[in-house]
Amino acid sequence: MQPRDSDLIRRAKQGDQDALVEIYERYRASVFSYIFYRLSDQDDAEDLTAEVFMRMLTKIHTYVHQARPILAWLYTIARNLVIDHYRSGRKINAMPLDEARLTSEYGLPGKEVQEHLDQEALAQALDCLTEEQRQVILLKFIEGRENEEVAEILGKNERAVRSLQHRALVALQKVMEQDRVHESRF
Repeated sequence: MQPRDSDLIRRAKQGDQDALVEIYERYRASVFSYIFYRLSDQDDAEDLTAEVFMRMLTKIHTYVHQARPILAWLYTIARNLVIDHYRSGRKINAMPLDEARLTSEYGLPGKEVQEHLDQEALAQALDCLTEEQRQVILLKFIEGRENEEVAEILGKNERAVRSLQHRALVALQKVMEQDRVHESRF
């Protein structure tokens, strides 16, 4: 059985390196996914994921555990870093779609290139959602979490999560349909 977040936090505040490692191992993939789907750039997502955990290390002593899991705090750090990333004016190295198909810069054959492009399209569509809608989509469908866990992370009840999920899916569908209409015109 895994230790509860409150136990990990308590131990981490006491300087227990194993607790810090467990927090990292438990939540690294979730934080990376969250950032990746905001930036669509693996290198930047890896860098910012590392920065999230560096900030966690330096601020763990200030963290006050409440009813929400530590992942909610890590997402807040990640969200702020993504905002800072965009404010800094750093450009994401996006390749035009035709060039990606021709050169396969990603070193991937046809099917994998299409999957990568689909992932980029999803990431761009997610940018059109509210922060809460984006988090619900990522937690529920990318990470495969249950509504109860999503509710706990977001500090909402399950009914609110289902409603938020429905609104997010409707908004996401509209954005994706608009993109398809736009692409078919060219």
